[in-house]
Amino acid sequence: MTFAIRAEIMPAWGKDFVLSNEQIGLIAGTAFWGFTLAQIIGGPLIDVLGMKKILYIAFFGHIAGVILTITSVTFWPLFLGTLLIGIANGSVEAACNPLVATIYSTQKTKMLNRFHMWFPGGIVIGGLIGFAMMEQLHLPWQWLMGVLIVPTVIYGALFFTMEFPKTERAASGVSYGDMLKACIGPLFIFMVLCMMLTAASELGTGQWINALLGQVGVPAILLLVFINGIMALGRLFAGPVVHRLNPAGMLVLSAIFATVGLFWLSHASGYVTFAAAFVFAIGVCYFWPTMLGFVSEYIPKTGAIGLNIMGGAGMLSVAIILPFMGGWYDNNKAKALQAGADAAAAELQAGRDTLTTVMIMPVILIVAFGALYFSFRNKAKVELTQTQPA
Repeated sequence: MTFAIRAEIMPAWGKDFVLSNEQIGLIAGTAFWGFTLAQIIGGPLIDVLGMKKILYIAFFGHIAGVILTITSVTFWPLFLGTLLIGIANGSVEAACNPLVATIYSTQKTKMLNRFHMWFPGGIVIGGLIGFAMMEQLHLPWQWLMGVLIVPTVIYGALFFTMEFPKTERAASGVSYGDMLKACIGPLFIFMVLCMMLTAASELGTGQWINALLGQVGVPAILLLVFINGIMALGRLFAGPVVHRLNPAGMLVLSAIFATVGLFWLSHASGYVTFAAAFVFAIGVCYFWPTMLGFVSEYIPKTGAIGLNIMGGAGMLSVAIILPFMGGWYDNNKAKALQAGADAAAAELQAGRDTLTTVMIMPVILIVAFGALYFSFRNKAKVELTQTQPA
């Protein structure tokens, strides 16, 4: 929900705080820096502190971040509030990815897809609420931000009454040293690099969607809701797809669909944009959870740290790409205006040119995942030997 709500209110921040798109990109990007920080620090601490304490950090980070954002009157409090929300989001993932892999150790890719169904699911909920509150009721953006307190209180109440298991790595007797050694292997490093490209392709586009597709003739926030609705359904029913294709095969097809979808989005207008968005959604749908599933199934000794390095790398790449995308958009718009386009036409062209640049990333992934598929199409997933807990 934070992702959709931030995408909805970013234009209002620009007006209220007199910010350029590059500055807005820096603020939005800090949410992903915070996410990365939480994953990189929280990953090694999962086995020390336990999953529950990491979720305490998430809870208080969400509460403090929302309050600070609502009360902001200048750039820096807004920046810090967004950072705290990012840390909270990263803490949720730092704890819950290894939790899901531990509980569902025999069907990791399927269940990680189902768990991550609620990332796009939350975007659908947040996007619809944002559209209703800001574009229909014309309420202040602070009211929309305050909505986030509700799910925060709910998950806090649910989690803090639960007992949590040990991670799969700890329960299987894999030493901490073996886990660290697995995290510097060539296959894992390859997957980290690919994760950076998949996350930037998916989340960078989604976070900037209001600007990139704001002039195509349909409400951009509804396009975001549509894309994430398709993603949620795809992840919910990921099981049969995993069974037929295996994780590497899923990633190849995902990269192809993402490339075609971005190309089509860079040329579409009107309601045809929804068709292009459908193709893009099919492409990015399985990226994040399947990358985690592949690592958990084929390099399981990387454990909680491995999953959190993957998530942290993904969010780091989004933090890096967001201000670049803002800068590309501003430069492309300036070029269009210099060529004689009016403001609306310049924004339309700027969005299309920026999407064309972003498309380079999934093109690279087609080659990378193709090589991965031919290397692993006949290899079975690796099972951790159940021994005495470490």
